[in-house]
Amino acid sequence: MADSPQHRIFAMLDVDGDGAITHQEYLARVDRVAAAVGRDAGDPVVAASRAAHEAVFRDMDADGDGRVTFEEYRAWVGHEAFERSCRPALGSLFDLADTDADGHLDRAAFTRLRTAAGNAETDAGAAFDALDTDHDGLIDRDAYLTGIRDFVTTGSSPMAAAYGAGPALGTRS
Repeated sequence: MADSPQHRIFAMLDVDGDGAITHQEYLARVDRVAAAVGRDAGDPVVAASRAAHEAVFRDMDADGDGRVTFEEYRAWVGHEAFERSCRPALGSLFDLADTDADGHLDRAAFTRLRTAAGNAETDAGAAFDALDTDHDGLIDRDAYLTGIRDFVTTGSSPMAAAYGAGPALGTRS
């Protein structure tokens, strides 16, 4: 599989590597992040995140068979899909990790979020460094979502450089 941002994300979501993202694999992200940050299944923030992820899965699964192939994912992914369903779902994961609800994650919370979501710890650290442009040791929700949106839709963001998938935001010729 090629090494585009879409391929990287698809591979991360296809946990068992069988070429399709199942409903169970996709929703397990919420459970992993919730467990990593110490939230139980009855927490309203967990319930909101599950609902947001259910909406994304329904949106991605074009043929409704409970499995999203790379072809379905590639046809679905883009700016419109990100704004319609990914932003709320990814924002809900951020909210799970933001246990004090201040709108920011420090390095430890960001790393817990990203590793529970399927990224390698070293990639999470590099992404944190790339997104912490003011070097205050915090990532705010908007910077996080903007970084992911730009990585997914254009391949050009601070996260792209951190993951070795392309130039950092603002460095394209």
